[in-house]
Amino acid sequence: MLAVQPSHYGYFGPVGTFTHQALLTLPPLRDEPTPYPTVGLALQAVRDGDVAAALVPIENSVEGGVTATLDNLTYGEPLRIVGEVVLPVQFTLFARNGTLLHDVHRVLTHPHAAAQCRDWLAANLPDAIITEGGSTAAAAAEVADPRSRFDAAICADIAGELNKLTPLATRIADNPDAVTRFVLVSRAGAVGPSTGADKTTMVLFMRDNHPGALLEILEQFASRGVNLCRIESRPTKRSLGDYCFSVDAEGHIDDARLAEAMMGLHRVCKDVIFLGSYPRADLTEPIIPHGTSNDDYAAAATWLQRLRG
Repeated sequence: MLAVQPSHYGYFGPVGTFTHQALLTLPPLRDEPTPYPTVGLALQAVRDGDVAAALVPIENSVEGGVTATLDNLTYGEPLRIVGEVVLPVQFTLFARNGTLLHDVHRVLTHPHAAAQCRDWLAANLPDAIITEGGSTAAAAAEVADPRSRFDAAICADIAGELNKLTPLATRIADNPDAVTRFVLVSRAGAVGPSTGADKTTMVLFMRDNHPGALLEILEQFASRGVNLCRIESRPTKRSLGDYCFSVDAEGHIDDARLAEAMMGLHRVCKDVIFLGSYPRADLTEPIIPHGTSNDDYAAAATWLQRLRG
């Protein structure tokens, strides 16, 4: 479930990428979604009002965070994450009709796809030349051209099907459990209601670099029973060794424990960039430690008011 239902989507393209495939899992729209050649352009289209929201990759279970997305969300006009999609990432070897596996001598794909299929390629196409290009979708389109010097492409199923290619081998990724997480991003606005199974994304800037600075940040979550789903450092681009922290926390800004943690972060951090509270794709509800539920916070506030008379 998404926090909002935008009228028109953009996405990190081109047509036939995994982002496009992830987009097809969302509720259908009246208008055809618009592909953009980079993450930055997709998010800028949201800022400019050309699209109501854009779907972009943010995290891969094998490769880690998508830096282009993390940085574009951190800087510039504020944006808001309103939903997420988690998609299993599996690759297929596609070729033109009539090509057999032993005919494949030159393969085109994206660098991440080549890395994730390295063992399969070594075992099944040890003599093939692997060329890395801009995207798996573009690789499929190139191989579909009868004049192409490439025999096959490693890409998502949607790319092979759109280009009317024939699958020679399916599920060839070395890690069968690999997934990519995508986020749907809109312009900053009202936060959707809590569902009980939410994430909150924010970027935290240290006030200064001193012993225990990161511990001070983490204590704001730990002392209030807030679990982190993801934390990674990114350079602030101001000076060497100056980092900020991109964080996914379990819970919603309307949850008392997370709201208290965010107020604590506001006190100890130089800046806190709130990127949204939104429903989790896996619908997993957080484990709430004793004393940190909304009722516990309300009871504590009532008790304190009684003490004050």
